[in-house]
Amino acid sequence: MRKNNDNTNAFLIHISSFVGYVFPLGSIITPLILWQTQKEKSSFLDKHGKEAVNFNISFAIYLFILGASFFSFFFGSFFNFFDGVHLDFENDFSHNNIFSFFGIASAVGIVSLIKIALIIIASMKANDGELYKYPFTINFLK
Repeated sequence: MRKNNDNTNAFLIHISSFVGYVFPLGSIITPLILWQTQKEKSSFLDKHGKEAVNFNISFAIYLFILGASFFSFFFGSFFNFFDGVHLDFENDFSHNNIFSFFGIASAVGIVSLIKIALIIIASMKANDGELYKYPFTINFLK
């Protein structure tokens, strides 16, 4: 029964990342708190907790970089729009700018969907008692 309890706790550590969709930084703080309270119980929970926290920090950085490029594009177009005395719609909102805008927004959406899928996969593996290594993860905690 002990192993089944560890599986459930590891599952909860991974699935708690979805709190980040409700509270800012919840996808990092919630798994971190759960991992810190559970890591002494078993090495299985310690490994899953580190993996979940590293993954969420990594993907927060990836999404921040994509989001920063999105907002820099938006504000760059916005300030170029009001740069002169006259308003030149053709130059500021050309097809290239619109495609770049939607391209960056699509990249953020795709990365978010990948994050959701990987969290679900890791949660299911943890519930089955298997270790799961997230791809694209920077190991901040070792």
